[in-house]
Amino acid sequence: MKKHFKVIIVEDAKLELKGTEEIFRNEIPTAEIVGTAMTENEFWEQMKIQTPDLVLLDLGLGGSTTVGVDICTQLKKNCPEIKVLIFTGEILNEKLWVDVLDAGADGIILKTGELLTAIDVEAVMEGKRMVFNEPILEKIVARFKASVIQEQRCQEAIIEYDIDEYDERLLRHLALGYTKEMIANLKGMPFGVKSIEKRQNDLVNRLFPEDERNGVNATRLTTRAFQLHILDIDNLESDEE
Repeated sequence: MKKHFKVIIVEDAKLELKGTEEIFRNEIPTAEIVGTAMTENEFWEQMKIQTPDLVLLDLGLGGSTTVGVDICTQLKKNCPEIKVLIFTGEILNEKLWVDVLDAGADGIILKTGELLTAIDVEAVMEGKRMVFNEPILEKIVARFKASVIQEQRCQEAIIEYDIDEYDERLLRHLALGYTKEMIANLKGMPFGVKSIEKRQNDLVNRLFPEDERNGVNATRLTTRAFQLHILDIDNLESDEE
């Protein structure tokens, strides 16, 4: 027999609040709704009356998309034992998903697809982290696949063009606008300016066909490195100087 638990629902749209309550009553009989709130103030007042086991939290309250993140942050800081499941219509604001996960949310259910299910709620109550419904899972899987493919291309290019650690550092910092003098002064870079110039010329010979090597400057060299997937624009950061 599944354990009963108490829920507070935070939702600022009356029709959606009513619909969510119906989902709980019809689909999740182990849940007892002990309070509802349409604003942040109402929620904290409800918390004074009854401490729930689960807060079903909408992110957008009163036109603000950050209130839900703030509530989650405070809850997880002061009452870490309370589960927080996000139920949001913010289906395109991926940065908001990241913010609320960083705040400690136990999962995110988007208000699209199959919506809220007993399986999702029960998973959270059983202690599972990162509970998502199908729409957000599809995006996560797509991003994961793209990331793996990009990493594989990078590894293949590094092997094919014989790129070592210093070649990659040189190309990456040239792409970031560093001069040869600045690169020579990087921590752990054992080359002077002349050696870096020689290495840059050697990279030109490796990355370009013979008939395209004349006049290749740093900008064209780094553009070529991006085209060959040696450099990844999403991982373009400087080393500690």
